[in-house]
Amino acid sequence: MVPEEEVRAATGDDLGRLVEITGDFHASSVGRRGVGNTRVSDEGGHPPEASPDEVGAYLTEPGRVALVGLLDNWIAGAALCRVNQTEGNPRGVLDLCFVEQGAREVGLGRLLLDRSLDWFRDQGCTGVDGTAFPGDRDAKQFFESAGFKARLLVMHLPLD
Repeated sequence: MVPEEEVRAATGDDLGRLVEITGDFHASSVGRRGVGNTRVSDEGGHPPEASPDEVGAYLTEPGRVALVGLLDNWIAGAALCRVNQTEGNPRGVLDLCFVEQGAREVGLGRLLLDRSLDWFRDQGCTGVDGTAFPGDRDAKQFFESAGFKARLLVMHLPLD
C-alpha cells in the first residue's frame, strides 16, 4: 500500500512536533563538517535551535511560515521558511527542510520543498537560499534536483 502524503501549514498544535523534528535534524547532523558554524549569517539558511521560542517564531512572526509534511496523517517532516529583505529585494531562506529517516524515499521531502517554493513565490521572493553542510551529498543532490545551484561557499577557521 502506498503511503498518503500531504503538506499543510503548521498550527500552534503542531509546535511540539516541530520542535522534535528540529531536534532530530540537529541530532542527525552531529559530526558533520561545518555543523558548529551553522549561524554564519542571515544569507543562507540556519536551522533554529530545537526550542519552542525559536521554532514558534515560524508560526507567529510575519514573513515566516512552518510547513509540516504528513505521511499517513503523521507529521514526519517539516520546512521552516522566512523572507529576508535585502536592499528591498525579498529573498526566500529555507532554514530547514527535513524528513525523518524512516519516512524518506517516498517523495515527502520534495513535496515539502515544492510547497515552500510556492509560498516563497506568493511572498514575491526573487530567489531562495538553502544550506547543505559540507560533505552532505544527499542534501546537495536534493537541492540540485530542484534546480538549486551553489552560489557561495563560506570558509571558516576558528581562532582559539
